[in-house]
Amino acid sequence: MKKVSLVVCVFNEEENIEILAGQITDALKNMDYEVIFVDDGSTDKTKSKIKSLNDPKITLIELKKNYGQSSALAAGIDYAKGEFIVTIDGDLQNDPTDIPGMVELAEKDDWDMVAGIRENRKDNVVFRKLPSRIANAIIRKTTNVKIKDYGCTLKVFRADLAKSLDLYGELHRFIPVLASFEGATITQIPVHHHPRIHGKSKYGMGRTLRVISDLILMLFMKRYLQRPMHLFGKAGVPIFIIGVIINIYFLVLKIMGQDIWGKPLLLLGILLVILGIQLITIGIIAELQVRTYFEAKNKKSYKIKSIHTCG
Repeated sequence: MKKVSLVVCVFNEEENIEILAGQITDALKNMDYEVIFVDDGSTDKTKSKIKSLNDPKITLIELKKNYGQSSALAAGIDYAKGEFIVTIDGDLQNDPTDIPGMVELAEKDDWDMVAGIRENRKDNVVFRKLPSRIANAIIRKTTNVKIKDYGCTLKVFRADLAKSLDLYGELHRFIPVLASFEGATITQIPVHHHPRIHGKSKYGMGRTLRVISDLILMLFMKRYLQRPMHLFGKAGVPIFIIGVIINIYFLVLKIMGQDIWGKPLLLLGILLVILGIQLITIGIIAELQVRTYFEAKNKKSYKIKSIHTCG
């Protein structure tokens, strides 16, 4: 088994490949490592540049099309054979010289994940830094996972943690949250950050709505994954009860001989009863799906960190 597997996701980074490969070689020359480039459907010469590196430590994984960073990371992590898995951007903004220290920290102090913090970030203030700070603050507040820089790709994981993350969609931004679901111990340290010299950024304001959608998913997974009825039932039962009370009130009025048809409040009562039943039904179905998920995959609803024999 290799000591370190370095996973580099690239998309149209032809001008950066040779420089990055040289930086990695210099930074990790005293380590037992492998480099896994995952090409996420590049349309330039990125793949040919990687193939021309002629380094047995380097592997290229070509995806059939552009799936996005989360899926590309998942492909690289699945293939990785190292004890520690390191993720790093292919745009030269992360610095490979930070990797040995991060791996040493994870190994020495038994951390499951060491995350980088881009303290002197070399990005556009309006289009990159400000939206990132707002997103980081929202994620910290809503998930209660206290990571300063969610957007920094440079991270070191123990292999068992990295392979349990199930990345897809835009979930790479929420890796610390996913790691917390697995009971991981997480720390963070400052890392270098460089301005982009070649190529164009693949990120922009357009991904904001996708991040918000995934954040809603994260909140559901964090709080209600194993007990969805607590979410849907908590909303459905009160709504149903209020609807029933309204309908009973109008039933009494009808018995007393009053004309109740067409009353907006009556229509609201009927709507609330239907909505309450729907939410409760969704909760029951979600509970059955959770049970099926754990039983079909023979998964446990808990994870054991270690077992010690005393005496």
